[in-house]
Amino acid sequence: MRLLIILLISGSTFAYADTPADSLPARKPFTLQRFYVPASLITAGLLANGHSEESLKNELAESRNRHIPRFRTRIDDYMQFSPLVVAYGLDAFGIKSKTDVLNRTAILVKGEAMALTTATILKSATHTLRPDGSSYNSFPSGHTTQAFAAATFLNEEYKDRYPWMPYASYTVASSVGLLRVANNRHYISDVLVGAGIGYLSMKVAYWTHRYKWGKPHEKLQPVY
Repeated sequence: MRLLIILLISGSTFAYADTPADSLPARKPFTLQRFYVPASLITAGLLANGHSEESLKNELAESRNRHIPRFRTRIDDYMQFSPLVVAYGLDAFGIKSKTDVLNRTAILVKGEAMALTTATILKSATHTLRPDGSSYNSFPSGHTTQAFAAATFLNEEYKDRYPWMPYASYTVASSVGLLRVANNRHYISDVLVGAGIGYLSMKVAYWTHRYKWGKPHEKLQPVY
């Protein structure tokens, strides 16, 4: 379990390190460096996704069953959406986001569509049994995919105003992943790959958006 915490926090830290370059108003040349964070998360998840009893995902699942076999909570069902509530809530209270509401919503819809479609296709294609044996749709974690997509959305909109926002948003997203493992609903591999998919999908939505909805702010630029 401690290793899972380290991996997720590391991904969140890398995401924060990526923030200054992304917040520059001028367009920058697109580089492979933009893929370091999601590639690291997805690669770590794939490496942990072994089928032997000694594989990392099975070792952590066994450790969970040994130390907290009765742990159950549904808070992760709600936490996965909390960054979206915060993003629109802050705007509703007059704390303006980086992007106007029409363009912001268009980006959100695109990012969510990419993230959830990718996760759903992979769930069907891989047909992986959950650690609790309840169903064959474990890989990747949909909750974690949603949480990291939402966290990335919140981060992009408010990181310039609040430098601590990356820490807060990705801590919430990482907590969702940890709770999915603690609830025995997912393996570490499911969580890490889901985190990478969610993060990358929302980033791609920002990278490709052209701000053609409504009247954009003067300073709005596609994020590269």
